[in-house]
Amino acid sequence: MTDRTEAVVIGGGVTGVGVARDLAMRGVDTTLLERGSGLNAGTSGRSHGVLHSGARYAEADPEGAADCLRENGIIREIAAGCVADSGGLFLRLAGDDPEYFERKLDACRDLGMEPELLATDEVRERVPEVSDRLEAGFAIPDGVVYPSRLVAATAASAREHGATIYTDAGVTDIEVAAGRITIHTDGAEIVADTVVNAAGPWAGEVASLAGARLGMRPTRGVMVAVERSGIGPVLNRCREPADGDIVVPHGEQAVLGTTSVAVDDPDDFEREDWEVERTLAECAEMVPSLADATVQRTYWGLRPLYEPDEVGREGRGISRDFAVVAHDTAPGLVSVVGGKLTTHRRMAEAVADRVCEDLGVDEPCRTAVEPLPGAGGPERLDELAREFGAVGPADSDVVGE
Repeated sequence: MTDRTEAVVIGGGVTGVGVARDLAMRGVDTTLLERGSGLNAGTSGRSHGVLHSGARYAEADPEGAADCLRENGIIREIAAGCVADSGGLFLRLAGDDPEYFERKLDACRDLGMEPELLATDEVRERVPEVSDRLEAGFAIPDGVVYPSRLVAATAASAREHGATIYTDAGVTDIEVAAGRITIHTDGAEIVADTVVNAAGPWAGEVASLAGARLGMRPTRGVMVAVERSGIGPVLNRCREPADGDIVVPHGEQAVLGTTSVAVDDPDDFEREDWEVERTLAECAEMVPSLADATVQRTYWGLRPLYEPDEVGREGRGISRDFAVVAHDTAPGLVSVVGGKLTTHRRMAEAVADRVCEDLGVDEPCRTAVEPLPGAGGPERLDELAREFGAVGPADSDVVGE
């Protein structure tokens, strides 16, 4: 059987469903393919679930940080039920560079973020268990986002606007010929005018099926969920990015992260005990009681880092910002790589702008103003997450409780 559509999106994570939603809202006949049995099976469902304010990237990537700050506000508006308004803190401990703290604080101010500089006793009021080594802190508008709900609600919106969503639809080959693209899956053949490669860490492999090259350098990172309520805000260690520098409140748990280790094969990579041990030890520097907390679960996620030129760099030095890549060797194939969960909607808008230009579709993006289905109600969102098979390890402790 051969189906015909205008656009195929490969990848059922938050960026893929975001692209499908945006295209469908502009009237483009869109089909999304996900190889897993449910959505949210890859990077999105294995993140630490922070709705970034941009503070984490403010001094190193101000443009990306500005995108985070803007998208943070948009997600809170269109997907309130997917977000916990925890707030966030950056903490400087004894031995951390005070000049880096000042640079971070100034960079946040330059973004218009209005960070709140706090005295140490004010930090302790918000986080009573914070380390005695605390020397300075400031508050920023971080939050916690539940990927299972966000992916499912976005997919539901795409479907409501006419998109078709297939799971268990792994792509086995992509043929580019005569101004059209034929996608072969495990059980069907689809002919499309354009294909969006939103496969995250697997984007390089998908591009290669069409005879194109895409420089990817995925890195793995561990998340450790421990039994610990009452953390309050997202806690960030104010130092150069390193292992174990973030603590994310999750109901009766806290999710600790993370490491950054390059991997060669996103389907087959090591999961090392030292990553768990280091993450626990480093996060306990901020909250000492975490050292003795009971570990509820551990999971590893993969960052879809784009590395077109400098293959030898360490993973932490590669931009987390995103790129939209059109492939000359595979006309009609567009890849979207990099980015962050917080900026997924902006990434999808950029891809949809490109695809619509190629298709001659002149419709504006409306994804920033139209609320997602069930946006204000966790119960409905959890129903959608179960319907789409989208419940992942990032928030399995919260979704469906």
